[in-house]
Amino acid sequence: MSTTTPDRADIARRIADLSLLRGTFTLRSGRTSSYYLDKYLFSTRPEVLGPIAELLGEAIGRVERETGEVADRLAGAELGGIPLVTGASLVTGKPCVFIRNQKKDYGTAKQLEGKLEAGEKVIIVEDVATTAGQTIEACKTLEALGAKVLAAIVVIDRQEGASENMAEAGYRMERLFTKADLGVDE
Repeated sequence: MSTTTPDRADIARRIADLSLLRGTFTLRSGRTSSYYLDKYLFSTRPEVLGPIAELLGEAIGRVERETGEVADRLAGAELGGIPLVTGASLVTGKPCVFIRNQKKDYGTAKQLEGKLEAGEKVIIVEDVATTAGQTIEACKTLEALGAKVLAAIVVIDRQEGASENMAEAGYRMERLFTKADLGVDE
């Protein structure tokens, strides 16, 4: 890990500058929104992805300290979580797995790519959370495979119920930024 902490305000500004779109958008949750944070517009930029990965590494360490448990590996859901979990894996040295939205119907027909052993402790890395529906599904997929989910760390919390829904489902959620941190107002 780097010895310098990235400037959070600068990263938030860069994420907003790159990814904030205005208009009418239907979100994964089915809700309609007047703004959209296009994660691919920041997660595909190494000058932004690198510092985000550093912040994810710090958050992973914080979760481990606060829970007293060390993650064996990280997980990211397709497609938006893949570059983020890969960056976090490179920063922390922890191996990662990729969670498909559904099992593929060819080849190995797996829903999880990479190696996961029953009993391993996992931290999920997610891009943008609105209601946390996909994140909760990912947690349940990992648990069905025998993993223990320590937490989910989202890069951006849209502050529309994700944290509350995660807690209600019995999962811990951490966030790097909120929509307020990015200067987003509706």
